[in-house]
Amino acid sequence: METYSLFIGNKIKTTDHRLLVNSPYDGQPVAEVCLAGETEIELAIESALKAFSVLKHLPAHIKANILSQISQGVKERAEELARTMALEAGKPISLAKIEVARCIDLFQYAAEEIKRWGGEVVPLDLDKLGENRMGIYKRFPIGPILSITPFNFPLNLVAHKVAPALAVGNPVIIRPSSATPITALILGEILAQADLPEGSFSVVPCPTSLAEKMVKDDRIAMFTFTGSPDVGWYLKSIAGRKRVTLELGGNAALVIDSLRFKDFLLNRGTFGAFYQAGQVCISVQRIFVKEDLYEPFLEGFLEKVKTIHTGDPMDEKTLVGPLISKEAADRVETWIKEALAEGAKLLIGGKREGNVIYPTVLTNTRPEMKVNAKEIFGPVVTVEKYQTFEAAIAAVNDSVYGLQAGIFTDDLSQAFYAYNHIDTGGVIINDVPTYRSDPMPYGGVKQSGQGREGIKYAMEEMSEGKILAIKYA
Repeated sequence: METYSLFIGNKIKTTDHRLLVNSPYDGQPVAEVCLAGETEIELAIESALKAFSVLKHLPAHIKANILSQISQGVKERAEELARTMALEAGKPISLAKIEVARCIDLFQYAAEEIKRWGGEVVPLDLDKLGENRMGIYKRFPIGPILSITPFNFPLNLVAHKVAPALAVGNPVIIRPSSATPITALILGEILAQADLPEGSFSVVPCPTSLAEKMVKDDRIAMFTFTGSPDVGWYLKSIAGRKRVTLELGGNAALVIDSLRFKDFLLNRGTFGAFYQAGQVCISVQRIFVKEDLYEPFLEGFLEKVKTIHTGDPMDEKTLVGPLISKEAADRVETWIKEALAEGAKLLIGGKREGNVIYPTVLTNTRPEMKVNAKEIFGPVVTVEKYQTFEAAIAAVNDSVYGLQAGIFTDDLSQAFYAYNHIDTGGVIINDVPTYRSDPMPYGGVKQSGQGREGIKYAMEEMSEGKILAIKYA
């Protein structure tokens, strides 16, 4: 069985402490990885601090070339990366291939964004004291970035932190999910082949206690986290004065006020609710359908759900693979049973085989049920009727979360009503809330987080503005 080593300051590091990674689908061992201890964590931070003095002055064309090298490196190992994600995360192989393709593009987006990463001239002569003065405003890197990433997108959500950090000129320390560390370590191998200054990155699978120690460390300039709300907000509470961005969970809603694009809606609605077993922060969890459209929508939706291929993530036809762990599957199964005991109606699904839960559709639910009020992070969706569009938007907002929402409508005024009234970081018109384009600003409000990702927007989060004011006469 293969053993994967750490990366400390761009260099391979082997340790005696190991973590066995098993497949969530069949429980078979995938590989073992070396775990960082206190010594390795200290070396990673020291390496990042030394690298920052070089990386922050690196010319834009060199950084752009490095990021293009990384993009090409991912492309060359695309098949290996996709297979690894399918094995360690249970991600269906077809979706793993899509994730790799996104990662290739993401590093190239960063290489291109650097070429637009300029500044602006500030007109200081807007008042009398500013006569014969001009201002130049640009952004500068801030220092070592700590990145803690989740299991569900073990490649692309790492890339969403690494690419903008390096683009700005910040070294980055990656602490991947303990469930899926192998993919991040392969990315580390790719980063190590690029022309990065020594110490620019580290990849350190480690116990939670050491991850928390890094979060608390004042030498870290910024902590960026993607994962569950409970963990994210706790880590923010111990992060001190450093900058923090959080990309957390949600219970994304889809409002259906039109069936004009019915085939597209049914295809996207099914995909958005169930792909990757619903283990997506913007997975469709709550569907609200206009009363007179409810029956025709539901009939078509359930027929689509019946066609979903479920099971082996190595099968190209699979859309719904296993949940990441037995504990996750137990929780989802329990919430379904609780909802049924409280009066919900099971329209399809509810079946479980190992860590695989079959696509499940519930109705006759109430907002306070866990399947609505909490992030289920499983292949479960609720479908309910509404009478007025305003009532539907109010139902969308009846949540502690606010990541993204989707609206199908023919009415432009309704589209803007939704945009102006829904409390989320993104409103998607005529598509599901699961839509995400990697360059776009992405993030949530309320319990769903703070800050934005997307290359340009993450670069802004990871940099500090500075004004140069010049008196020239």
